[in-house]
Amino acid sequence: MTEFLLVRHGANEYTRTNRLAGWTPEVHLNDFGKLQAQAAGQHLAARKIDVAYASPLERTVETAQAILVHYPHLTLTTEPDIGEVRYGEWQGQELGKLAGQRLWRHVQLEPSRVTFPGGEAMRNAQIRAVNAIERMCERHPRQTVLVVSHSDIIRMVVAHYLGMHLDHFQRINIAPCSLTVIQMSSGRPFVELVNETSFLPKEEPKKADEKQ
Repeated sequence: MTEFLLVRHGANEYTRTNRLAGWTPEVHLNDFGKLQAQAAGQHLAARKIDVAYASPLERTVETAQAILVHYPHLTLTTEPDIGEVRYGEWQGQELGKLAGQRLWRHVQLEPSRVTFPGGEAMRNAQIRAVNAIERMCERHPRQTVLVVSHSDIIRMVVAHYLGMHLDHFQRINIAPCSLTVIQMSSGRPFVELVNETSFLPKEEPKKADEKQ
């Protein structure tokens, strides 16, 4: 059996301001995100981890590195196929403004039919992410694999292994730095845990200029 520990990256300026980061370069963990990543590392320190993968984006690599402080013998491997959905023209925009677009309703209700303008089809993002997990499963039998990725990607992977249609994947919540566990045996997969956050610090405080 291969066990996957799926961790979303920590908070950053895009998650704090409700914008869609996508593949925007130089999106780093903010101070609260660093605290979250450290807490995730402490939570996972007692577990056996044999190999570690992360999306190549800065916020996922930084989260993985905070966890691997407790596993100095491991080398982090970046894997583009577990990278964020390519949102095209939506990248960098505020979610509140995107919600006013006609495509937003389709993203929420029938994402399997959505291709982001200038970007990726959501069904293709799910396929590449699941294929990456299956490759890792073949490559690392009977090992525990850390995978640090993104909310939509982890939700798509969980939906697949639950036998849930992609059109329902938005029902799954994956919070920053949450832990999700999937076990892959020679038979059916088992989704053991989804969106565990009990080990994380409390909600990120607002900045002084945001207080009412």
